Amino acid sequence: MAHIDYFFATLSPYAYLAGTRLEEIAARHGATITYKPLDILALFARTGGTPPGERHPNRMAYRAQELTRQAKKLGMPFNLKPAHWPTNMAPSSYAVIAAQNAGGGDLGLLCHAITRSVWADQKDVAEDETIRACLSEAGFDPKLADSGLLVGAETYERNLDEAVTRGVFGAPTYAVDSGQLFWGQDRLEDLDAHLAGTL
Repeated sequence: MAHIDYFFATLSPYAYLAGTRLEEIAARHGATITYKPLDILALFARTGGTPPGERHPNRMAYRAQELTRQAKKLGMPFNLKPAHWPTNMAPSSYAVIAAQNAGGGDLGLLCHAITRSVWADQKDVAEDETIRACLSEAGFDPKLADSGLLVGAETYERNLDEAVTRGVFGAPTYAVDSGQLFWGQDRLEDLDAHLAGTL
């Protein structure tokens, strides 16, 4: 059975634009998924990337065009300048980790609810109220937002270390057990083909 390690950031617009396509691909191929939220700014710092706010205006202008185009292409609501971005991504990341450890809900839906809260719903995913609502929507106990902080912090840091070790430099990145990496929601089609054995 194939396995996918999903390295992502809860503030990433590209993770939001991925929707639930990863889960659909995994189901189609009988693959399992481990969700590995990480600190994308720390990942940039360790792998030679530049945070969005420090990029050249040309790059930022293209990013704005591309995000808007991708959202339109996918038929997804999208705010290019959300009310609560950037914000602290650790609390929402810890919630994903706690939910994965607890089980009983839909992790893909949880991740999508969190990223949708940022990029479509104008909510702050650093706030407990927003995180609890996302947990509930995905079938998890909303009290998970208040638990597992130590384990969450340790796992969050470990996810970053693992990402760097495995060659990840951006998010979302889909790492499969064959050693292949697929960076970006626009590479999900390639991931699908790889799992099908045609790429």
